[in-house]
Amino acid sequence: MSRTKLEQLGIHLPLYPTTSVGSFPKPDGLMKARGEFSKGKISHAQLEQAEREATEFWIRKQEELGVDVLVDGEMYRGDMVAYFAENFDGFTQGGLVRSYGNRFYHKPIITGEILWKGSITVGWWKYAQSLTTKPVKGMLTGPYTIMDWSFNEFYPDRRAASLALAREVRKEVEALIAAGAKIIQIDEPATSVRPEELPIAIEAMHAVTDGLSAYFITHICYGAFDAIYPGMLEFPVDNFDLEMSNSGLDMLELFRKSPYTKDISFGVVDVHSHAVEGKALVEERLRKALEVIPRGAVWVDPDCGLKTRSVDEAIGKMKVLVEVAKALRG
Repeated sequence: MSRTKLEQLGIHLPLYPTTSVGSFPKPDGLMKARGEFSKGKISHAQLEQAEREATEFWIRKQEELGVDVLVDGEMYRGDMVAYFAENFDGFTQGGLVRSYGNRFYHKPIITGEILWKGSITVGWWKYAQSLTTKPVKGMLTGPYTIMDWSFNEFYPDRRAASLALAREVRKEVEALIAAGAKIIQIDEPATSVRPEELPIAIEAMHAVTDGLSAYFITHICYGAFDAIYPGMLEFPVDNFDLEMSNSGLDMLELFRKSPYTKDISFGVVDVHSHAVEGKALVEERLRKALEVIPRGAVWVDPDCGLKTRSVDEAIGKMKVLVEVAKALRG
Protein backbone atom coordinates (compact mmCIF):
# COMPACT_ATOMS: atom_id res chain seq x y z
CA MET A 1 0.00 0.00 0.00
CA SER A 2 2.86 2.36 0.74
CA ARG A 3 5.07 0.90 -1.99
CA THR A 4 4.72 4.13 -3.96
CA LYS A 5 6.04 6.13 -1.00
CA LEU A 6 9.02 3.79 -0.69
CA GLU A 7 9.77 4.10 -4.40
CA GLN A 8 9.58 7.88 -4.13
CA LEU A 9 12.24 7.59 -1.44
CA GLY A 10 14.36 5.49 -3.81
CA ILE A 11 13.70 2.15 -2.10
CA HIS A 12 12.57 -0.78 -4.23
CA LEU A 13 11.57 -3.87 -2.28
CA PRO A 14 10.34 -7.27 -3.43
CA LEU A 15 6.94 -8.71 -2.60
CA TYR A 16 6.80 -9.77 1.06
CA PRO A 17 9.90 -7.83 2.14
CA THR A 18 11.67 -9.42 5.09
CA THR A 19 12.95 -7.58 8.14
CA SER A 20 13.26 -7.85 11.92
CA VAL A 21 11.69 -5.89 14.75
CA GLY A 22 15.03 -4.46 15.83
CA SER A 23 16.93 -6.28 18.57
CA PHE A 24 19.12 -9.35 18.14
CA PRO A 25 20.81 -11.38 20.90
CA LYS A 26 24.20 -10.05 21.93
CA PRO A 27 27.03 -12.44 20.98
CA ASP A 28 29.14 -13.96 23.76
CA GLY A 29 32.07 -11.64 23.07
CA LEU A 30 29.95 -8.56 23.61
CA MET A 31 28.33 -9.97 26.74
CA LYS A 32 31.79 -10.61 28.17
CA ALA A 33 32.87 -7.07 27.28
CA ARG A 34 29.77 -5.57 28.93
CA GLY A 35 30.51 -7.51 32.10
CA GLU A 36 34.14 -6.41 32.12
CA PHE A 37 33.19 -2.79 31.50
CA SER A 38 30.74 -2.82 34.43
CA LYS A 39 33.62 -4.00 36.65
CA GLY A 40 36.01 -1.34 35.34
CA LYS A 41 38.26 -3.88 33.62
CA ILE A 42 38.02 -2.36 30.14
CA SER A 43 37.56 1.17 28.81
CA HIS A 44 34.50 2.61 27.12
CA ALA A 45 36.44 2.62 23.85
CA GLN A 46 37.08 -1.11 24.20
CA LEU A 47 33.39 -1.73 24.92
CA GLU A 48 32.39 0.34 21.90
CA GLN A 49 34.75 -1.70 19.71
CA ALA A 50 33.02 -4.88 20.89
CA GLU A 51 29.65 -3.27 20.09
CA ARG A 52 30.85 -2.37 16.59
CA GLU A 53 32.07 -5.92 16.00
CA ALA A 54 28.72 -7.31 17.14
CA THR A 55 26.86 -4.84 14.90
CA GLU A 56 28.94 -5.92 11.91
CA PHE A 57 28.30 -9.58 12.77
CA TRP A 58 24.54 -9.07 12.57
CA ILE A 59 24.65 -6.93 9.42
CA ARG A 60 26.73 -9.61 7.68
CA LYS A 61 24.46 -12.36 8.98
CA GLN A 62 21.30 -10.62 7.75
CA GLU A 63 22.89 -10.15 4.32
CA GLU A 64 23.90 -13.81 4.27
CA LEU A 65 20.33 -14.85 5.08
CA GLY A 66 18.89 -12.57 2.40
CA VAL A 67 16.95 -10.16 4.63
CA ASP A 68 15.62 -7.18 2.65
CA VAL A 69 15.42 -4.37 5.25
CA LEU A 70 18.13 -4.63 7.87
CA VAL A 71 18.43 -3.53 11.50
CA ASP A 72 21.60 -2.76 13.45
CA GLY A 73 20.57 -5.23 16.16
CA GLU A 74 20.82 -2.63 18.98
CA MET A 75 24.14 -3.99 20.20
CA TYR A 76 24.92 -0.67 21.90
CA ARG A 77 21.71 -0.59 23.98
CA GLY A 78 20.54 -2.21 27.16
CA ASP A 79 16.93 -1.27 27.81
CA MET A 80 14.96 0.42 25.03
CA VAL A 81 13.68 3.23 27.29
CA ALA A 82 16.59 3.71 29.70
CA TYR A 83 18.98 4.07 26.74
CA PHE A 84 17.16 7.15 25.46
CA ALA A 85 16.52 8.57 28.92
CA GLU A 86 20.26 8.44 29.57
CA ASN A 87 20.84 10.56 26.48
CA PHE A 88 18.20 13.27 27.09
CA ASP A 89 18.50 16.06 29.61
CA GLY A 90 15.74 16.05 32.21
CA PHE A 91 16.04 12.45 33.42
CA THR A 92 17.48 10.93 36.58
CA GLN A 93 18.23 7.23 36.83
CA GLY A 94 15.88 5.38 39.15
CA GLY A 95 16.13 2.00 40.83
CA LEU A 96 15.87 -1.40 39.21
CA VAL A 97 12.40 -2.64 38.22
CA ARG A 98 11.35 -5.80 36.43
CA SER A 99 10.76 -5.42 32.71
CA TYR A 100 9.66 -9.01 32.02
CA GLY A 101 10.87 -12.47 32.95
CA ASN A 102 14.19 -12.11 34.73
CA ARG A 103 15.09 -8.87 32.94
CA PHE A 104 15.37 -5.60 34.83
CA TYR A 105 16.06 -1.98 33.94
CA HIS A 106 16.72 1.25 35.81
CA LYS A 107 13.40 3.06 35.58
CA PRO A 108 14.04 6.68 34.53
CA ILE A 109 12.61 9.58 36.50
CA ILE A 110 11.63 12.81 34.72
CA THR A 111 12.96 15.48 37.05
CA GLY A 112 13.38 18.45 34.71
CA GLU A 113 12.70 19.80 31.24
CA ILE A 114 13.39 17.09 28.63
CA LEU A 115 15.89 18.28 26.06
CA TRP A 116 17.64 16.60 23.11
CA LYS A 117 21.38 17.12 23.56
CA GLY A 118 22.42 15.90 20.11
CA SER A 119 22.18 12.79 17.99
CA ILE A 120 21.75 9.56 19.92
CA THR A 121 21.48 6.85 17.26
CA VAL A 122 22.75 8.55 14.12
CA GLY A 123 26.36 7.41 14.50
CA TRP A 124 25.29 3.80 14.95
CA TRP A 125 22.86 3.99 12.03
CA LYS A 126 25.56 5.46 9.78
CA TYR A 127 28.00 2.74 10.80
CA ALA A 128 25.49 -0.06 10.14
CA GLN A 129 24.42 1.47 6.82
CA SER A 130 28.07 1.78 5.74
CA LEU A 131 28.36 -2.01 5.94
CA THR A 132 25.60 -2.78 3.43
CA THR A 133 23.85 -1.51 0.31
CA LYS A 134 20.49 -2.66 1.64
CA PRO A 135 18.34 -0.21 3.60
CA VAL A 136 18.89 -0.16 7.37
CA LYS A 137 16.04 1.03 9.57
CA GLY A 138 16.54 3.87 11.98
CA MET A 139 15.40 2.58 15.37
CA LEU A 140 13.89 4.74 18.12
CA THR A 141 11.63 4.36 21.14
CA GLY A 142 8.55 6.52 20.92
CA PRO A 143 7.55 9.34 23.26
CA TYR A 144 4.48 7.69 24.74
CA THR A 145 6.37 4.56 25.76
CA ILE A 146 9.30 6.51 27.21
CA MET A 147 6.77 8.47 29.26
CA ASP A 148 4.84 5.40 30.35
CA TRP A 149 7.92 3.46 31.42
CA SER A 150 9.28 6.39 33.44
CA PHE A 151 8.26 8.16 36.64
CA ASN A 152 7.11 11.75 35.97
CA GLU A 153 7.99 14.25 38.67
CA PHE A 154 8.14 17.37 36.51
CA TYR A 155 5.33 17.73 33.96
CA PRO A 156 1.73 18.38 35.09
CA ASP A 157 0.32 15.20 33.53
CA ARG A 158 1.05 12.26 31.24
CA ARG A 159 -0.03 14.08 28.08
CA ALA A 160 2.30 17.00 28.77
CA ALA A 161 5.21 14.63 29.38
CA SER A 162 4.44 12.69 26.19
CA LEU A 163 4.32 15.82 24.05
CA ALA A 164 7.51 17.19 25.59
CA LEU A 165 9.24 13.94 24.70
CA ALA A 166 7.71 13.97 21.21
CA ARG A 167 9.25 17.37 20.45
CA GLU A 168 12.70 16.03 21.36
CA VAL A 169 12.32 12.61 19.71
CA ARG A 170 11.38 14.47 16.52
CA LYS A 171 14.83 16.11 16.57
CA GLU A 172 16.43 12.66 16.54
CA VAL A 173 14.18 11.66 13.63
CA GLU A 174 15.21 14.80 11.75
CA ALA A 175 18.87 13.97 12.40
CA LEU A 176 18.40 10.44 11.06
CA ILE A 177 16.70 11.75 7.92
CA ALA A 178 19.47 14.30 7.41
CA ALA A 179 21.99 11.44 7.67
CA GLY A 180 20.16 9.51 4.95
CA ALA A 181 17.77 7.19 6.80
CA LYS A 182 14.61 6.59 4.78
CA ILE A 183 12.87 3.91 6.86
CA ILE A 184 12.45 4.82 10.53
CA GLN A 185 10.79 2.66 13.16
CA ILE A 186 9.46 4.34 16.29
CA ASP A 187 8.53 1.69 18.86
CA GLU A 188 5.44 2.26 20.99
CA PRO A 189 4.87 -1.06 22.81
CA ALA A 190 3.07 0.67 25.69
CA THR A 191 0.22 1.84 23.44
CA SER A 192 -1.97 -1.21 23.94
CA VAL A 193 -1.64 -1.26 27.74
CA ARG A 194 -3.82 1.79 28.47
CA PRO A 195 -6.47 1.95 25.73
CA GLU A 196 -7.97 5.12 27.19
CA GLU A 197 -4.72 6.96 26.40
CA LEU A 198 -4.62 5.99 22.73
CA PRO A 199 -5.40 9.62 21.72
CA ILE A 200 -2.31 10.80 23.64
CA ALA A 201 -0.09 8.27 21.89
CA ILE A 202 -1.46 9.27 18.48
CA GLU A 203 -1.09 13.01 19.21
CA ALA A 204 2.51 12.45 20.29
CA MET A 205 3.31 10.49 17.13
CA HIS A 206 1.88 13.31 15.01
CA ALA A 207 4.27 15.66 16.79
CA VAL A 208 7.14 13.34 15.86
CA THR A 209 6.37 12.53 12.22
CA ASP A 210 4.15 15.22 10.67
CA GLY A 211 5.75 16.87 7.64
CA LEU A 212 8.83 14.62 7.59
CA SER A 213 9.84 12.61 4.54
CA ALA A 214 10.43 9.01 5.57
CA TYR A 215 8.62 5.68 5.61
CA PHE A 216 7.51 5.30 9.22
CA ILE A 217 6.93 2.06 11.11
CA THR A 218 5.70 1.71 14.65
CA HIS A 219 5.89 -1.43 16.75
CA ILE A 220 3.12 -2.24 19.21
CA CYS A 221 2.96 -5.47 21.21
CA TYR A 222 1.10 -7.39 23.91
CA GLY A 223 -1.98 -5.70 25.24
CA ALA A 224 -5.66 -4.97 24.73
CA PHE A 225 -5.64 -4.79 20.95
CA ASP A 226 -9.38 -5.36 20.86
CA ALA A 227 -9.73 -2.07 22.76
CA ILE A 228 -7.43 0.02 20.53
CA TYR A 229 -8.37 -1.40 17.12
CA PRO A 230 -9.35 0.09 14.70
CA GLY A 231 -8.56 3.37 16.48
CA MET A 232 -4.83 2.65 16.31
CA LEU A 233 -5.00 3.00 12.53
CA GLU A 234 -5.07 6.76 13.16
CA PHE A 235 -1.36 6.64 13.99
CA PRO A 236 0.48 8.76 11.35
CA VAL A 237 2.72 5.87 10.24
CA ASP A 238 2.90 3.67 7.17
CA ASN A 239 3.44 0.28 8.75
CA PHE A 240 2.61 -1.44 12.03
CA ASP A 241 5.05 -4.07 13.23
CA LEU A 242 2.91 -6.52 15.22
CA GLU A 243 3.61 -9.76 17.07
CA MET A 244 1.13 -12.22 15.63
CA SER A 245 2.31 -15.78 16.18
CA ASN A 246 2.60 -15.77 19.98
CA SER A 247 -1.11 -14.94 20.23
CA GLY A 248 -2.21 -17.50 17.66
CA LEU A 249 -2.92 -14.92 14.92
CA ASP A 250 -5.97 -13.80 16.89
CA MET A 251 -5.70 -10.21 15.63
CA LEU A 252 -6.70 -11.40 12.16
CA GLU A 253 -10.26 -11.69 13.49
CA LEU A 254 -10.16 -8.00 14.37
CA PHE A 255 -8.94 -7.23 10.85
CA ARG A 256 -11.83 -9.22 9.38
CA LYS A 257 -14.37 -7.21 11.35
CA SER A 258 -12.82 -3.85 10.48
CA PRO A 259 -10.47 -3.71 7.46
CA TYR A 260 -6.77 -3.17 8.13
CA THR A 261 -5.62 -0.21 6.03
CA LYS A 262 -1.84 0.07 6.40
CA ASP A 263 1.22 -2.00 5.68
CA ILE A 264 2.03 -4.62 8.29
CA SER A 265 5.24 -6.28 9.45
CA PHE A 266 3.63 -9.60 10.28
CA GLY A 267 5.30 -11.74 12.95
CA VAL A 268 5.44 -15.29 11.54
CA VAL A 269 7.72 -16.89 14.15
CA ASP A 270 7.13 -16.99 17.91
CA VAL A 271 10.20 -15.72 19.74
CA HIS A 272 8.89 -16.96 23.09
CA SER A 273 9.66 -20.47 21.91
CA HIS A 274 13.18 -21.88 21.68
CA ALA A 275 12.07 -24.16 18.85
CA VAL A 276 12.73 -23.03 15.29
CA GLU A 277 9.50 -23.42 13.35
CA GLY A 278 9.37 -25.53 10.21
CA LYS A 279 8.69 -23.97 6.83
CA ALA A 280 5.21 -25.50 6.63
CA LEU A 281 4.05 -23.77 9.82
CA VAL A 282 5.53 -20.41 8.86
CA GLU A 283 3.96 -20.64 5.40
CA GLU A 284 0.60 -21.50 6.97
CA ARG A 285 0.79 -18.40 9.18
CA LEU A 286 1.71 -16.17 6.26
CA ARG A 287 -1.04 -17.57 4.04
CA LYS A 288 -3.59 -16.87 6.78
CA ALA A 289 -2.41 -13.26 6.81
CA LEU A 290 -2.90 -13.07 3.06
CA GLU A 291 -6.52 -14.14 3.44
CA VAL A 292 -7.20 -10.86 5.24
CA ILE A 293 -4.50 -8.38 4.18
CA PRO A 294 -3.57 -7.44 0.59
CA ARG A 295 -0.32 -9.11 -0.38
CA GLY A 296 1.31 -5.81 -1.34
CA ALA A 297 0.89 -4.60 2.25
CA VAL A 298 2.56 -7.57 3.96
CA TRP A 299 6.12 -7.53 5.27
CA VAL A 300 7.49 -10.67 6.92
CA ASP A 301 9.36 -10.66 10.22
CA PRO A 302 9.54 -12.41 13.61
CA ASP A 303 7.51 -11.52 16.67
CA CYS A 304 9.30 -9.04 18.94
CA GLY A 305 12.00 -10.14 21.35
CA LEU A 306 14.59 -12.04 19.32
CA LYS A 307 17.20 -10.68 21.73
CA THR A 308 15.86 -13.17 24.30
CA ARG A 309 16.85 -16.15 22.13
CA SER A 310 20.32 -17.56 21.56
CA VAL A 311 22.29 -16.40 18.53
CA ASP A 312 21.69 -19.74 16.80
CA GLU A 313 17.97 -19.68 17.56
CA ALA A 314 17.63 -16.15 16.20
CA ILE A 315 19.49 -17.08 13.03
CA GLY A 316 17.33 -20.18 12.60
CA LYS A 317 14.08 -18.26 12.97
CA MET A 318 15.22 -15.53 10.55
CA LYS A 319 16.40 -18.14 8.05
CA VAL A 320 13.07 -19.93 7.86
CA LEU A 321 10.99 -16.77 7.47
CA VAL A 322 13.23 -15.50 4.65
CA GLU A 323 13.04 -18.84 2.85
CA VAL A 324 9.23 -18.92 3.09
CA ALA A 325 8.84 -15.31 1.91
CA LYS A 326 11.09 -15.97 -1.09
CA ALA A 327 9.20 -19.14 -1.97
CA LEU A 328 5.82 -17.39 -1.88
CA ARG A 329 7.04 -14.63 -4.18
CA GLY A 330 7.04 -17.21 -6.94
